Amino acid sequence: MEIKIIGANCSNGLKLRKMVTRASNSYGGRVVIELLDDMKEMKKYKIKNVPGLVINGKVVSEGYVPSVREIEHLLESA
Repeated sequence: MEIKIIGANCSNGLKLRKMVTRASNSYGGRVVIELLDDMKEMKKYKIKNVPGLVINGKVVSEGYVPSVREIEHLLESA
């Protein structure tokens, strides 16, 4: 499982990083978390509002911090 957090150094990006870490601990599979603050990545995934959460190449949230439960559900369905 490959997870990218785009806008990882803004305040909500830091919150998202904590939430993703908590959710991935209960996932059980192999998870790679990549932290990105690159405009190039924002354009690549067409993210207009940070933070953005990308799981396995698909944008699953942008502009808000999902709860741990939401992230766990996203990981299960990916």
